[in-house]
Amino acid sequence: MIFSVSMLAPAAVGAIYGDGEIEAFVIGFVITLATGLATWLPTRHVQRELKIRDGFLVVVLFWMVLSLFGAIPLWLATRPNMSFTDAAFESVSGLTTTGATVLTGLDTLPHAILFWRVLLHWMGGMGIIVLAVAVLPMLGVGGMQLYRAETPGPIKDSKLTPRIRETAKALWYIYVSLTGVCILMFWLAGTTPFDAVSDAFSAVATGGFSNHDLSLGYHDSAIIELAAIVAMLIGSISFGMHFSIWRSANPLDYWRDSETRTFLIMIVAATAVVTLVLLIAGTYVDTPDALIKALFQVLSIGTTTGFTTTDYTIWPSFLPMFLLLGGFVGGCAGSTTGGMKTVRFILLAKQGIREINRLIHPNAEIPIKMGSKVIPDRVVHAVWGFFSVYVTVFAVMFLILLGTGLNELTAFSAVAATINNIGPGLGEVASNMASLPSLAKWVLCLSMLLGRLEVFTLLVILTPAFWRR
Repeated sequence: MIFSVSMLAPAAVGAIYGDGEIEAFVIGFVITLATGLATWLPTRHVQRELKIRDGFLVVVLFWMVLSLFGAIPLWLATRPNMSFTDAAFESVSGLTTTGATVLTGLDTLPHAILFWRVLLHWMGGMGIIVLAVAVLPMLGVGGMQLYRAETPGPIKDSKLTPRIRETAKALWYIYVSLTGVCILMFWLAGTTPFDAVSDAFSAVATGGFSNHDLSLGYHDSAIIELAAIVAMLIGSISFGMHFSIWRSANPLDYWRDSETRTFLIMIVAATAVVTLVLLIAGTYVDTPDALIKALFQVLSIGTTTGFTTTDYTIWPSFLPMFLLLGGFVGGCAGSTTGGMKTVRFILLAKQGIREINRLIHPNAEIPIKMGSKVIPDRVVHAVWGFFSVYVTVFAVMFLILLGTGLNELTAFSAVAATINNIGPGLGEVASNMASLPSLAKWVLCLSMLLGRLEVFTLLVILTPAFWRR
């Protein structure tokens, strides 16, 4: 019922700009509201504490069900004329902040459709469930299980405030405030007010949907690229860190955090490599130009945003695959990014080093630390479990896509772009995914949901043990 209200916003945008598709959103609003009302009325007097399994089930159903209902206005619209498969793909891509699209001719689409796409990004970026966590306690229903199931990253039990409701509210306040800052940045950089709102929604959510076929390259402005770089950085750092910085008023704490510091070092190192290769290959002759193009694209793909200012898929040597593989890392845990998260790669590397040291000193007790904090072995084991399941799921979906007739590069990059919530891939899916067969699109919808819910949250409800009393 709350989600249905969001459909009135693009309807209002359509009324302001007068270019149509208001009816599709009004009908979508009525259908979604009526369905929610019919579900809520029989159970409105039930007061019961949520258990762990309830939390997982509600999270999964929220993402799956709301993605399907979010597709209704896109399906009903006459511009663009979409099949339900395409509408569902676009909606899932929006809500999971993936940014993969099946649409072309974005510059001519109605403003209501364009705004709905980035609004899905913005809502999905922070997590609709976090909003639900702030609301459910007011209804007498505990929300910790939902927060634990939805929050990205391997360490789930830390809270910013003593009460989970206050934690969710704090996250939303920060999210809204930072979005406002980014809107102002884009507007001052020279975009139209509509593009400023759209680009800020997309950048902070690290989504990647744009109002133009050329993405941010449409503006052809280094200042706008810099604004996007700042906005993507904001979205890729843990919002728990943003909260801590806001309370301490000390920006140096970003650098003191080991995950944030490692993430920034990786971005700088990758940018240096890309810049050097571009200059050596002669793709750019001006060093500042090569540097800003490299930084933008490294940050865009590395944070799983997916904006483009140039066709990086034709960059020389190994660069396109290098950028795509960077998306597997993603940003920081607790951010809006996809990927496996920087903290997991840190723990995997530290665990690998520990195993090498154990070969030399078999009886040594070697703890794994993040900063000064010793990481429990159960967290390290969970990271290894996550990594193995992640690779297995990736391989299975890659083989299914090959079975639909796609070539190896297209199939590999399509799965990589969706399970990591990046957006653009390589090969046939470099610009959009409209040419894929319907089966491939549904597989990639599942891939996007698996990536957004970090695999285990979705897979756990498919196990027999989950359904046993």
